[in-house]
Amino acid sequence: MKLILFNNARGKHQGKGGSITVILLFMLTCCVACAEFLNIDEPKNQVVGGAAYKDDASATSAIIGIYTKIMEAPAFASGSITLHAGFSADEINQSNVNGFQTNSLLPTDPELKSSLWEPGYKYIYYANSLLEGISTSSNVSLGVRRKLEGEAKFIRAFSFFYLTNLFGDVPLVTTTDYKINEMFHRTPQAEVYEQIVSDLLDAEGLLPADYSIYGNERIRPNKSAATALLARVYLFRNRWSEAEAAATSVINNTELYSLQDSVYEVFLAKVKQQPNREALWQLAPVSISYTFEKQLFNFDSQNLTSSNLLCGSAVNAFEAGDKRKKYWIGSAVVDKRSYFFPSKYKAGDNASEAAKEYSMVLRLAEQYLIRAEARAQQNKLAEAIADVDTIRHRAGLPLIQNTNPGIGKEELILAIMQERRVEFMAEWGHRWLDLKRTLRADAVLSSVKADWQPTDVLYPIPQSEIDNNPNLQPQNEGY
Repeated sequence: MKLILFNNARGKHQGKGGSITVILLFMLTCCVACAEFLNIDEPKNQVVGGAAYKDDASATSAIIGIYTKIMEAPAFASGSITLHAGFSADEINQSNVNGFQTNSLLPTDPELKSSLWEPGYKYIYYANSLLEGISTSSNVSLGVRRKLEGEAKFIRAFSFFYLTNLFGDVPLVTTTDYKINEMFHRTPQAEVYEQIVSDLLDAEGLLPADYSIYGNERIRPNKSAATALLARVYLFRNRWSEAEAAATSVINNTELYSLQDSVYEVFLAKVKQQPNREALWQLAPVSISYTFEKQLFNFDSQNLTSSNLLCGSAVNAFEAGDKRKKYWIGSAVVDKRSYFFPSKYKAGDNASEAAKEYSMVLRLAEQYLIRAEARAQQNKLAEAIADVDTIRHRAGLPLIQNTNPGIGKEELILAIMQERRVEFMAEWGHRWLDLKRTLRADAVLSSVKADWQPTDVLYPIPQSEIDNNPNLQPQNEGY
């Protein structure tokens, strides 16, 4: 029996201080089960089901452990989606070119598995294990069980959202049963989305309305976080009225949320000693006192070839006078040459201080732009303009209602895409996913990537996974 213990960082980002030792009983023997979830050996001497959770505290420790695992290393939700999707789009480049950057990935590329596929399915496994455990435990109170079920379903939906957007049809794993998992086929993306929507609707009804039980820290999702992710999913599925309604629900929750006045404040953990009101869901650093985004985009003048830099087109996408360019893009001059890099996260490592920045996963600005696009698609142009102008006003830019009040539907949608490009620069792969879902990837990327092929919009399934389970065939087209 393998018992995995790990310590959360000293209570810098918990509602109440202290060092928490998290006993992840639900992760017994899952190193193999998660790393090769499609080729799983039968567990031996495993504590299963409700026996893993003796009380509310142990069950709560399990969910905290999932967040800790997410933020332990720079993979998937702790920087890798932002970095690799940025390479694939026209955002990030590196002198040491890679398959993501040149859209020449091979199924054997180790980054596909170690940074994206494997950790994504690990989080799903952890969530499934927690769901199974609390469903059979008579020792966990109903209130705690409902909240943890909501969190686990939220994490599962979040993970599936990125997996299906990166890889297309993926195995829809909703159990820890090794006999089922080792023979999984890929599930059509439409069915994966159905599960995502189902999980998020459940999470809406199970999660708390505010963050008070989390010590008012926004590092665990609440009902509005589930609604916000649901709004994004509806947008991606062209369900315009539902996307508008979900985004409106979040925007109207003014008791909890508002845009920060300054773009400089957007990525701070706290603003004036209070929770960041733009944040819907953040992830707190655990092994270091700064975010992995800061680490990944830290400019090193002594190692330029490995620095992750902004593409020229990403820098030039900002309009003159845009405050976001001033505060969110860093620059340096080396040997008379200028280099530009993402600088949304600025705090360095200081182990003696609490983290000043949390990784911003979901924020209110996205809801305004989701609603703007959904409204534009429904020909509610005046309302859509108002939403876009809310974001432009904070950035210090002229308002569309003043400069182009008669803008047409298609032109307005392109303006919204432009606003999304600069607002979410180097943030959670928004640019890459937007180009794909709006079917503009070919038109945009074929002119900036020499070897671009239409099939490059999906990453290949890691070859080792197909070797372990031939049911994952056929490989994505083009690989």
